[in-house]
Amino acid sequence: MAHPSSRAMNGADPLRMVRVNRISSRSDLYPRLIAMQKLADAQGFAIYRVSGSGLPAKQRLVCELENWGPSNSGFAKAFTDAYGNILLDHIEKSLLPLSWAGAHDRAAPGPADFSPFMTRLKDGILPFSGLAFPVRLGALGNGFILFTGDDIDPSSDTIVELHGRCCHVMMDLLSLDERRSAAAEALSEREIACLQLAGDGRISEEIAEKLGLSVHTVNAYLGSATIKLDSVNRIQAIAKAIRLGYIS
Repeated sequence: MAHPSSRAMNGADPLRMVRVNRISSRSDLYPRLIAMQKLADAQGFAIYRVSGSGLPAKQRLVCELENWGPSNSGFAKAFTDAYGNILLDHIEKSLLPLSWAGAHDRAAPGPADFSPFMTRLKDGILPFSGLAFPVRLGALGNGFILFTGDDIDPSSDTIVELHGRCCHVMMDLLSLDERRSAAAEALSEREIACLQLAGDGRISEEIAEKLGLSVHTVNAYLGSATIKLDSVNRIQAIAKAIRLGYIS
């Protein structure tokens, strides 16, 4: 995972980042996570969510986003095998960041004077070092954001800044999931049928003939579905409906 240091690239960047209030898909989070990765001078990131919340015996960490790449496809499982149970126990008791040193590093990330405010995990288990920032938002919003790599050495101010940004990212991810759930419950069968046919390339007149409706009614269904999916036009609504699994 050796990459050139990106610390010099970040010297002119402001430390604070304006939070994006709305995201339309998980891909919208990537630019923010990449910016955070550069701030940490890391080479990768990952988001883990706690599934099975409320049932301790069934809780587990699920990797939902990462940029480790195909060549490091085993990293997600390796991390949960090494530290999964420890992190699940940690988030119930503490919100202190965690750090660990990989097999090739001599020290875990973070300055020595910040060590009382971090939890040190057992070193040398994984082929990479890293930082894990816990975020606790309730039954459905708990998890960790990781930054991994070699020779990560953020300042104490950077660690605090990254933890704040991690909270914002997890809040927006939870908000996106809630909006998706609400949209799934709100879309009617007629709206889904009209979206499916529109996604197949049918125009309103063809959809009306296919479903035995008037063109005006078809346009009304497509319009209401567009609003419910928080989209700006029919094309975006179709794209979102496909991503959310409502239509194929």
